[in-house]
Amino acid sequence: MKSVTARFIDLQGVLHERTGEMLITQHGVEGSLIYAWSAMLRQCLLARGSATIHLDLAPGRSQQRVTDDVLHPRGARSLSSHLQSRVGIHGVKAGLLRECLGAEGFQASDLLAGAIKSLPLTLVAMRPLDEAISSAGGVRFESLDARLMLPALPGVFCAGEMLDWEAPTGGYLLNGCFASGLAAGEGAAAWLAGGEPVAPSTGTPAAITAPA
Repeated sequence: MKSVTARFIDLQGVLHERTGEMLITQHGVEGSLIYAWSAMLRQCLLARGSATIHLDLAPGRSQQRVTDDVLHPRGARSLSSHLQSRVGIHGVKAGLLRECLGAEGFQASDLLAGAIKSLPLTLVAMRPLDEAISSAGGVRFESLDARLMLPALPGVFCAGEMLDWEAPTGGYLLNGCFASGLAAGEGAAAWLAGGEPVAPSTGTPAAITAPA
């Protein structure tokens, strides 16, 4: 679904609003709008067991205009054709309205007009980690030094999604991985050049030894 505005109230009662794209899948929803709020939605799911977002399927049109367009006489046209020509609602957006409102609600013009501008969508769970595009969690920053090395495991450096940060999907994630990878690489080079002593191995992963 393109050109959709989503609204969400977080656990602190703050209203968030974004316009972008959302993908409807067999299991639920994903896409840029969801990824941007992944941390807040996850916190809400863990605290309350569900999270509700409201979708504006016709951003740029006022509620009054949508209501007038829905109520406009459609003659012999089907409701689907009427919504597409008057409001620009078709395809997945129309299917989502039918699914959420039910057959009777979809035919009720007042309910339909209201839902087009504010369709409540309740999320009840997160998908398994092995299906995730990106993830949260990882090595804590307080466990790293300024070179992104683990002092507890000298010679072990961490970068990218190994780190405990909310990894936004797309170019932002790539930039974050490249930047932290560069920092970790420069840190490793500096550590090797410095010839710092290596802590003896005590069942931990083998440390990187400095060159002769």
